[in-house]
Amino acid sequence: MKAAEIKNLSIEELEKKLKELKEELFNLRFQHEINQLENPHKIADVKKDIARVKTILNEKNA
Repeated sequence: MKAAEIKNLSIEELEKKLKELKEELFNLRFQHEINQLENPHKIADVKKDIARVKTILNEKNA
């Protein structure tokens, strides 16, 4: 997800997206532990998306 797409979301949508990304990260870590994850780089991508969403949330709340 790109930063431009994230900036267009409302605060409620950002919070919902953050929750979804955290759940996805949990599932990816679980899959990685039991060796079912095909692309381990997906974990890093989701972490970066979480950071982007948190950054935009902080900007909008300030």
